[in-house]
Amino acid sequence: MDVRQGFLHHLAPTTFSPLALEFVRAEGVYLYDPQGKAHMDLISGIGVANLGHSHPEIVAAVQHQAAQHMHLMVYGEYAQLPQVAYAEALLAALPASLDQIYWGNSGAEAVDGALKLAKRATGRSEIISFVGSYHGSTTGPLSAMGNECMKSAYRPLVPGHRILPFNRSQALDAVGPRTAAVLVEVIQAESGYVPADFAWLRALEARCRAAGALLIVDEIQTGFGRSGEAFAFTAAGITPDVLCLAKALGGGMPLGAFAANRTLMATLAEHPMLGHLTTFGGHPVSCAAGLAAWTILARDRFALRAPALEALFRRGLEDHPAVREIRGRGALLAVVLDSFDRVLAVQQSLIQKGFLTDWFLFENQALRLAPPLTLSDDEAQRAVDAICASLDETSN
Repeated sequence: MDVRQGFLHHLAPTTFSPLALEFVRAEGVYLYDPQGKAHMDLISGIGVANLGHSHPEIVAAVQHQAAQHMHLMVYGEYAQLPQVAYAEALLAALPASLDQIYWGNSGAEAVDGALKLAKRATGRSEIISFVGSYHGSTTGPLSAMGNECMKSAYRPLVPGHRILPFNRSQALDAVGPRTAAVLVEVIQAESGYVPADFAWLRALEARCRAAGALLIVDEIQTGFGRSGEAFAFTAAGITPDVLCLAKALGGGMPLGAFAANRTLMATLAEHPMLGHLTTFGGHPVSCAAGLAAWTILARDRFALRAPALEALFRRGLEDHPAVREIRGRGALLAVVLDSFDRVLAVQQSLIQKGFLTDWFLFENQALRLAPPLTLSDDEAQRAVDAICASLDETSN
């Protein structure tokens, strides 16, 4: 069967207008179609392929681990080296108060687990999150999502959620004795890479401490060097009580996690015992891939590459007359245009040129750029030239 037709016929749709592009191979910053044409990946699978595709050290780690063992029983009886080694490496780079990891499969699972942890540890039920936030599409994270259009068809959702304005003092006043946790992104991803004000984040942290609420930081899209730091929260000078990770965490394999203090984590192990479970979370092959990616990221200091890429794209695009604004930080950039139609037209034009971009769930007037951190200066300049050409071609 033709793969594209099979895709349309057999796979459940998330939209009735998918790109339905077929790729048979990926290497470095390129995806290759069946005709062998290279397409430069400027979105990294939505922030997953921070080190590009098919990195030989990550591939070797996957092959080695698959030959040793794959699924045994992930939680919570068998001690497995890939899980332990990766946890040790990650925790060594995090604040000392984050000293245990719970492995999961995805970002949505990480957020769901973090919300359960907050309720269990505090004995409270209220969760505060923010307008424009995105934390995943399963029921728990959806309840915390800051966009009613995405939620209204699925109500009633989990009770006890309050959605407050982002970067506004109103949120500080709202944190109180019923609040279990405040869930926040350092850079709001699906609203078009809107950064949180650092002073506001520090005030939010202080308010959570004073009220006995947990501060949950969602670094699912911003982590692993993409913001210019290994983790974006460090630039703000805050320390989360719970940190949610996924996407680039697995080096291209499915993996999610939340990190917290061992005292908090212990609450999930009693009353009831097995208070949080997963069948495949922390899969040994995923952990092996993630550890290989983390080792490369740290060894080769790829977090330092993000500001250089930001400078290249800003310098090449910000003066184009069609560009209204460029938002974001590091290798997370939203190029704001005048309409969604223009964004789609530019995206289609770039596909024809062999460049892959995207748009945002909650910001339909911006072109999404989240290239691999391995993108070279020459490749970045070629991307800039192609974007400018497509902007020119789609002008009215």
